[in-house]
Amino acid sequence: MENEVSITIIDREGVEHKVDAPTDMAMNLMEIVRSFELAPEGTIGVCGGMAMCASCQCYVVSGHALPEMEMDEEAMLAEAFYVEDNSRLGCQIPITEELEGLIVKLAPES
Repeated sequence: MENEVSITIIDREGVEHKVDAPTDMAMNLMEIVRSFELAPEGTIGVCGGMAMCASCQCYVVSGHALPEMEMDEEAMLAEAFYVEDNSRLGCQIPITEELEGLIVKLAPES
């Protein structure tokens, strides 16, 4: 559909979910995970998307070029658990047309 991208989100149990995410609503990846209830209530986006808790940490599985990390995101990931080289905070990934086909895996709950 127009104004949507297809994203695959692998939840914390390893189940793949293909979702259509709107590109015209100024949403981010963390909000998509919450909207589709792909993580238990209260376990993702605890800080409301302010890059202050790392509860929305995910691993970027596909080779998509994402926006560069800001200092807040880098600092939060420096203190988070289960960080990998491909870790990002979902709240810092805006949903845009460039994300078509993105594949991410939610990091374990810390």
